[in-house]
Amino acid sequence: MLMAQADQPTPLKGLFAPSAVAIVGASRKEGKIGYSILRNVIDSGYGGELYPINPNEDEILGRRCYASLADCPGPVDLAVIAVPAAAVAAVAEECGCQGVKSLVVITAGYKEIGREGLAREKELLATVRRHGMRMLGPNCLGLMDTHTPLNASFAAGFPLKGDIAFLSQSGAVCAAILDWSLSVGLGFSKFVSLGNKADLTETDFIRDAALDTYSKVILCYIEDVVDGEAFLETARQVGARTPVVILKSGSSQAGARAASSHTGALAGSDLAYEVAFSQAGVLRARTMEELFDLAIAFTTQPLPVGDRVGIVTNSGGPGIIATDAVEARGLKMAELARETVEALRQGLPPTASFYNPVDVIGDADDRRYDFALSHVLADPGVDSVVCLLTRPAVINPALVARAIVARRREHPAKPVVAAFLGGENVAEASRELVAAGVPCFSFPERAVTALSGLARYRGFRERDREAHHPLTVKGVDRGRAAAALDRAREDRRVVLLADETMEVMRAYGVAVVPSGLARGPEEAVVLAKQLGYPVALKVASPQILHKTDFGGVRLGIKSPKETMQAFFEIVEDTQRHLPRASIYGVEVQKMMPPGTELIVGMSRDVHFGPLLMFGLGGIYVNLFRDVSFRLARGLTWGEIEAMLADTKAFALLKGYRGKRPADVDAVIDTLGRVAALVLDFPEIAELDVNPLFAYERGEGVCALDVKITLSE
Repeated sequence: MLMAQADQPTPLKGLFAPSAVAIVGASRKEGKIGYSILRNVIDSGYGGELYPINPNEDEILGRRCYASLADCPGPVDLAVIAVPAAAVAAVAEECGCQGVKSLVVITAGYKEIGREGLAREKELLATVRRHGMRMLGPNCLGLMDTHTPLNASFAAGFPLKGDIAFLSQSGAVCAAILDWSLSVGLGFSKFVSLGNKADLTETDFIRDAALDTYSKVILCYIEDVVDGEAFLETARQVGARTPVVILKSGSSQAGARAASSHTGALAGSDLAYEVAFSQAGVLRARTMEELFDLAIAFTTQPLPVGDRVGIVTNSGGPGIIATDAVEARGLKMAELARETVEALRQGLPPTASFYNPVDVIGDADDRRYDFALSHVLADPGVDSVVCLLTRPAVINPALVARAIVARRREHPAKPVVAAFLGGENVAEASRELVAAGVPCFSFPERAVTALSGLARYRGFRERDREAHHPLTVKGVDRGRAAAALDRAREDRRVVLLADETMEVMRAYGVAVVPSGLARGPEEAVVLAKQLGYPVALKVASPQILHKTDFGGVRLGIKSPKETMQAFFEIVEDTQRHLPRASIYGVEVQKMMPPGTELIVGMSRDVHFGPLLMFGLGGIYVNLFRDVSFRLARGLTWGEIEAMLADTKAFALLKGYRGKRPADVDAVIDTLGRVAALVLDFPEIAELDVNPLFAYERGEGVCALDVKITLSE
């Protein structure tokens, strides 16, 4: 009888539940990859047809061997290729001609070795696409499905059957996790080594795992994302029903590219991933330990209805540590009801703590612990519980474990996790808890982190169920903005001049300071008179983005004479400091009344597209770095409001120490219009509006300085 998954119409059914598998490069020599793969397929209990392919052998491991795919007696759904890199292309072509739909290319020697390997990989991918096949790899360990069952890999072992789907960009990580999981008894539904991701990527496997009937949680170890837009769309859809937890490596700032804008400088190499995961409802694990702690929690516990945590302990120290961890991880300590506190006061010794955390103290036995736990779990103000235990001589950990299991069954809607401290003294009790579906950790922080993951995911689900207002803006003149961008390109510039940036902003309905470009001192005087004194003068040069650094700004000009003098001074100072800079003139701007100084910016991430920034602006943006980020793609008005709320600047906007509230609606509208602009024009690489003055409620905003840089 064939596979459990065979009736499930998942996109990658041909990989995980094939009717027939061919091992191209099968070998009779132990230690060869072709031998290990064939051995693994047989030992996994695979129930379909199996065809070893090797023209030099008649039989391997008791199975008839075939010279080629064409010699197989029946159709092949999946070909696992383990031949030298030089021979893979021909094998892939034969697979396509024979109607094979899915490939697992184990062979290495592709883009991971450099330019020659990259060319070979592109050729292989072209063959796969031409024949309409799907490919895992190349340069991978293979894949496993415990429910089919199928072990199409050369890993040393096969995972226990379970409900965790695990994807890894590293084959070595796959192998290490497999060994560890067997030692601790953790089961998996699928195990996938992604390899070079030439065709199938993490996005494809996340989508597939969410559609099967047995993967309760999807874990990923990745180093990058191939298609950021597809990943975001898939993760949002999948996260509505299946938790996705990702450990993303390479989070240091060393990979951050040089950037000329404030936004680009503040957006490090890892920030876009952080923002993308949050917006898509993906949980990010910081360590391998956390990745699997969260997996265990999701496969054994219900989602909490809230973030209020109750703690029961027999020792004060661990209780304090757990309390600190609750607050550090964004949860709340539950406030016990008066009735609960009174019941605890009646049943516990006077030296106990009747408030959260509830400390039954060190001389407690299992009955006292059970008494306290029963009341804490029953409290309506408690959404989840952490059970802590150290091993004094008077308590039996096994009896405490059984009490926890029994009480948890009485309250199946509330997550319960434990941390039993004491090594071998509590090992048996810990195993008893785990066997009954109560995660038991060695330290309090891990237990709290697991609960915080459940609560964060519940928050994602609730956020996604809320009515989202789509990000649409009115009053946009796209053609007008395009014309301004075209002028810069025609002039072979990637940096727009001030009059061009203001034109782009006006075209998208963003309020900007009245201004104009003066190419000579007399023209500056005329403009200043038209705008009305006082005015500001700023150098207009595509080579100068931060004008104040080179004497390129004069403020508070009040007369024609001052205007003329300021024009000459700006040109002279700029030429002295930057003699090679091209000076197009001087921007004349009306001096605006002061407002709350903000910054709105965008830098374009290579994976996820435009990344918006908001925060405290002016000269303080780099000093205080009080900024928040969101991806423009898929952004909603609700996300923009949350973006503001993430910053300390939001307190100023709401009104601080008697100051009247600012026009928050106008700030939100401006962010939405900037998002629309950068989505409409992918050639905009960076954008800064700094400062953006926010005035009192009802009086709007004004962009005083705008920088726009185009891609090369």
